[in-house]
Amino acid sequence: MALYYLTYDLRKQKDYQKLYDELKKFQAVKVLKSTWCFNRLYTTPLETLNYFKGFIDSDDGLSVEEVSNWATFNTEGSPNDLK
Repeated sequence: MALYYLTYDLRKQKDYQKLYDELKKFQAVKVLKSTWCFNRLYTTPLETLNYFKGFIDSDDGLSVEEVSNWATFNTEGSPNDLK
């Protein structure tokens, strides 16, 4: 199982709810204001990025990273909180 971080910058419309609802389905944990983490099997960062592009507007920014090592300080959550 791979650990992924997803970071976004929703620009004009800032319609967060579609993205939040989908992250909830992934049992994602909010790390920072615009950063979430989650575990996934059988996917790549590019496949995951392309999937989540369906939940943001065309002018928004999105980054997906597969992470093997991480550290957090003073965050809302961390990968330790994943179920």
